[in-house]
Amino acid sequence: MDVLSDLLFRAQARDAHIKQLIQPPPWSITYADAPPLTVVATLGAPATIRLDDEGPSPAHLNAGEVALITRTNRYTIADSPDTPPQYVIHKGRKHLAGRGDVPADHHGLAPRTYGDGSSDATVMLRGAYHLRGDVADRLLDMLPPLAIVPAGPRTAPVLQMLSREARRDDPGQDAVLHRLLDLTLVLALRAWCVSPEATLPTWCRALTDPAIGDALQLLHEQPAHPWTVGDLAAKLGMSRAAFAARFTDRVGQPPLTYLTNWRMTIAADLLQDTTATVATVASTVGYRDPFAFSVAFKRTHGYTPSTWRHKSQDHSDVI
Repeated sequence: MDVLSDLLFRAQARDAHIKQLIQPPPWSITYADAPPLTVVATLGAPATIRLDDEGPSPAHLNAGEVALITRTNRYTIADSPDTPPQYVIHKGRKHLAGRGDVPADHHGLAPRTYGDGSSDATVMLRGAYHLRGDVADRLLDMLPPLAIVPAGPRTAPVLQMLSREARRDDPGQDAVLHRLLDLTLVLALRAWCVSPEATLPTWCRALTDPAIGDALQLLHEQPAHPWTVGDLAAKLGMSRAAFAARFTDRVGQPPLTYLTNWRMTIAADLLQDTTATVATVASTVGYRDPFAFSVAFKRTHGYTPSTWRHKSQDHSDVI
């Protein structure tokens, strides 16, 4: 599994909520308490996106472009920056702006589809990913609060199919929709990573280096393997010194330091999301000695594994 696929899998970037609006202008929706990652696109007409956390200036989203919105608590999507919010989505419920709840069947056209459905309407697609954990942070670090990916020949048919499928409710519909949304997300991430506007973490930029990209893939595929710098260098057909110097230059840290940090990232999420014992988590990420694992974990996260687990559970209870 390549590094990006590994991050998406471990970050639990799945089971997203998918909705679409089919409405002619004017229209405007504010999303409060937004999830960590949202995918937005419009078909047929442009839109604007205003991130309330980033200031009043809206960004323009052309038809067919894909917007990735991250780590933003509140934002508004509208046909125009001059259109005041008509609806507010808060805690999964739709409200009329400044008034009460909207009836559940308000302007319902089809499953997951709202608006009046007229032929000249804009189609606004939105998929929300509820990510969590340290691995999710690595994924989100690849993106700014708002990344807009230009329309392209690969995303256009996927968006059209996603729009059509969002109106259906056949057997297996959720599986179809989630895979189409995942494909949209991956295509958008790919395009963003090679765009001149992207400011990527050093490890992400290093993926374009053939040798170092292969080394990173090995570390992600087999994080529990007892890797040495010599083993990795031999796999790549390089000398130990040349590989170590090149990896450190491209990634910004030595190979085994990267491996330790990646192991601790996986371990933090296992402690938070599973009931596996500390010894089992230690073994899963390549430590035969739970004590050595605990020392490494505390050095990285500032807490022992047991304390980390209790703090995570306390936080989940509050949420």
